[in-house]
Amino acid sequence: MAGRPFGGSRAVLLQVLLGVNLIVMPPAQGRSLRFVTLLYRHGDRSPVKTYPKDPYQEEEWPQGFGQLTKEGMLQHWELGQALRQRYHGFLNTSYHRQEVYVRSTDFDRTLMSAEANLAGLFPPTGVQRFNPNISWQPIPVHTVPIAEDRQTHGLLLPPWASPQTMQRLSRLKDFSFRFLFGIYEQAEKARLQGGVLLAQIRKNLTLMATTSQLPKLLVYSAHDTTLVALQMALDVYNGKQAPYASCHMFELYQEDNGNFSVEMYFRNESNKAPWPLILPGCPHRCPLQDFLRLTEPIVPKDWQQECQLAGQTADTEVIVALAVCGSILFLLIVLLLTVLFRMQAQPPGYHHVADGEDHA
Repeated sequence: MAGRPFGGSRAVLLQVLLGVNLIVMPPAQGRSLRFVTLLYRHGDRSPVKTYPKDPYQEEEWPQGFGQLTKEGMLQHWELGQALRQRYHGFLNTSYHRQEVYVRSTDFDRTLMSAEANLAGLFPPTGVQRFNPNISWQPIPVHTVPIAEDRQTHGLLLPPWASPQTMQRLSRLKDFSFRFLFGIYEQAEKARLQGGVLLAQIRKNLTLMATTSQLPKLLVYSAHDTTLVALQMALDVYNGKQAPYASCHMFELYQEDNGNFSVEMYFRNESNKAPWPLILPGCPHRCPLQDFLRLTEPIVPKDWQQECQLAGQTADTEVIVALAVCGSILFLLIVLLLTVLFRMQAQPPGYHHVADGEDHA
């Protein structure tokens, strides 16, 4: 998907030619945007770990391993600015807590990415500016406790890291995502991995179409694995690792006839408009009822119970295997003891003579 052109809009072409980092809203035709859900990956980070002989160990990184870098902060600030342009007229120009809800995984890099993103999305103006020298305001980011790598930071790569080697490593990384989320039992993996988040997104879309009780913008700050799991579940994954600060967009529209439709976009390049994603079996402007019907099989009915069943099956197999091995070991011990007992029971010098053996 990365690098593919987006439509033939003159506005988009002009944007690309001028290098303007904007996200242009699709042209409105008597319809209104009602709700947006965003899922984005954190920005550029330091390595989460490295190989033993890497000259750049954890002490070489200002905040240690797995932390958001300055480049990552800037990536999300720019994404926030782009989202501000895209949803101009939909969101208030200033931050209103009733309009926006942001949730992050409980990692420093995702929490900080969300904060940098909000700094670009809602720069304070007027009474919201608490200090004239600070163009920033605190906006809450919610999280719950829960139990990725280029060296693009001016550090020299080791001699073995030729472009060919790095390309092979990149292909292996992409394959690892395919292996993790697909290839074997892909439908089951998609349902149990990406289906949980998709279930919440479906619920929110339904609520906004019926009651309008949610914030207008709901944001999830997460990881590449989160993005890939969701896109595999929707069958829109392009086979590549999601770049830093890439963003999957769900947009709920109300048509002029009162019905609702869902559009999906994926922003994976900062200087290009988001690429439209098409749910298999539905047009890009997918009627909400069709979107819900097509994604129903992907949603687990009882995720915890299904995972427990899988765990119980594995536990049972382990118990049976241990019981069999224990039984065999017990029989071998009994046999060995029996042989030793018989050998000790024979008197010294005794020699068993077989029937028919000749005697001297």
